Amino acid sequence: MSATLRHRRSHELESLLFSAISSAPSLFQLKQAHALLYPLGLHRSNYLASKLLRRLAELGSPSNTCVLAVFSQVPAPNSFLWTALIRASAALGPPCPHPLLLYSLMRRALPPPPPLSFTFSALLKSCSASRSIAMGSQLHAQTIFIGGFNEDLFVQNTLIDLYVQCGQLDLARKVFDEMLVRDAISWTSLIVAYTRNGDMGSAEELFGESPVKDMIAWTAMVTGYSQNGRPREALMVFDKMREAGVAIDEVSLVGAVSACAQLGAVKRAEGVRQIAELYGLGRNVVLGSAMVDMYAKCGLIDEARQVFNGMDDRNVYTYSTMITGLAAHGKASDAVDLFEEMVAEPHIAKIAGEKLFELEPDAIGNFVLLSNIFASAGMWNEVSNVRKLMRGRGLRKNPASSWMEARDGTVHEFFAGDGSHPMSREIKAALEELMDRLKSRGYVPMLSSIVYDVSESEKQRLLKGHCEKLALAFGLLTVDSGGIIRIVKNVRICEDCHLVMCLASSSENREIVVRDNMRFHHFKDGVCSCGGFW
Repeated sequence: MSATLRHRRSHELESLLFSAISSAPSLFQLKQAHALLYPLGLHRSNYLASKLLRRLAELGSPSNTCVLAVFSQVPAPNSFLWTALIRASAALGPPCPHPLLLYSLMRRALPPPPPLSFTFSALLKSCSASRSIAMGSQLHAQTIFIGGFNEDLFVQNTLIDLYVQCGQLDLARKVFDEMLVRDAISWTSLIVAYTRNGDMGSAEELFGESPVKDMIAWTAMVTGYSQNGRPREALMVFDKMREAGVAIDEVSLVGAVSACAQLGAVKRAEGVRQIAELYGLGRNVVLGSAMVDMYAKCGLIDEARQVFNGMDDRNVYTYSTMITGLAAHGKASDAVDLFEEMVAEPHIAKIAGEKLFELEPDAIGNFVLLSNIFASAGMWNEVSNVRKLMRGRGLRKNPASSWMEARDGTVHEFFAGDGSHPMSREIKAALEELMDRLKSRGYVPMLSSIVYDVSESEKQRLLKGHCEKLALAFGLLTVDSGGIIRIVKNVRICEDCHLVMCLASSSENREIVVRDNMRFHHFKDGVCSCGGFW
């Protein structure tokens, strides 16, 4: 047999084994394909070993031994195999070695194989997942130092994602501005980041300049406008999206319905639902939940209940929206009945869809919601029973906290009644002055926001110490006049703090953006983008 024929047959055999590895449906079949390599000596092939590692990562190898064994059997690993090992370790996580450790070993190999653009993208994605800005910045420097990878489109897009995930939008924009070539991913990543951060001005700028606008970019603008209190612009973009022939998905539809809720445009929301029917999304659970939310916000609680009852499927948000809507419109008893129905009659799930406690039997938020509903109805014995049930299940409510970023980039965290901040004295003094100004404008504390059976004076004291109020006072002290005060809170903002934010936005002539665990609240001129329902 000639050398040429042997080479051709070897190549054909290698291709067959590559296909067998690629199509292996389970780890068992993959191990069988791997075993076929040994008699032929192909277990030392960089090409096949790389594919084995990729497939192990895709199937989710239960241990790191398989991954390291495949790699160690190749006498001279090339750049592709090292990259496959880094990717597999990043995908599988511990106990696999950390991707950055593997990269360090790769650079120390003799001779060191040159890294590829895919090597850096895998490493940067690992830093994004762990929010490791320090290591990511070092890798960014490496991309410049080694072979000019900072001009590689794939690496640059991954760098943008890294800085976005780590909350460094200025650095993400710097990478974007320095790019010689950009694709749809480059534009869309930054547009989405700006909308999520409430910076609609920068999002508008990029969206207008973008030569190719994909569905994700259009949807980001619709939801961004809606979440940031600009419902008319949201609906305008939604209409232009349809005119441009861009495919509509459930996210853009929900953004449009949310905008309708802010405007009280019930008929327009019903029109959006008809559009959803055209795209086969008319019975979508997310859209149905948004319609329930819209009707409730517009005060049409009976229509909300009608949509709720007519849904084939429901999720946690559907139930919490309906229950909250009932409670907010003076139907606390009905809200309690619906909650108890879900707990007491789990067989209804077969007809109505998944129930709140079946989906999340130990979700702390479900118990807090029920406790607050009982408290709003003055049913203090029931509140006590819910708290006993929580303790019995070993559940504890996470303490409410709020965050604000200062001018120098440091993040300041506040807890209710917190006096540990270095500026605590100034913050409390500023808050006292603010509350005095608001009271002169007619502010009356909403004592119902305190879900404890304590005296009125104690409720007022507790309200004044809420963490978002402390963050607001800090913002008034540190954010330049005319600057937007941005606050992030880990739980739902209470009604009293919501009222204070509304009044403060007017009295202090400030825009205030609060991101709680429910939605964005954009306060401006005494009005919130949520329309007073969240």
